[in-house]
Amino acid sequence: MAVPKRKMSRASTRMRRAQWKAEAPTLVKTIENGKVTYSLPHRAKVVEDSTGTPLYLEYKGRKVADV
Repeated sequence: MAVPKRKMSRASTRMRRAQWKAEAPTLVKTIENGKVTYSLPHRAKVVEDSTGTPLYLEYKGRKVADV
């Protein structure tokens, strides 16, 4: 593991930290049964029954896990 040889000043530390910026997640728009939904790409989605009870997780049309 790399270890710094000298202590980093407050100004340098804060300048380095200031470069990090949050960005909005990329959403994918899909239309299912006439309803528009937005989801995160490459994530499993929860499949619910008509009452809204979660049944299982689905990814690329396949069941991947029980909820």
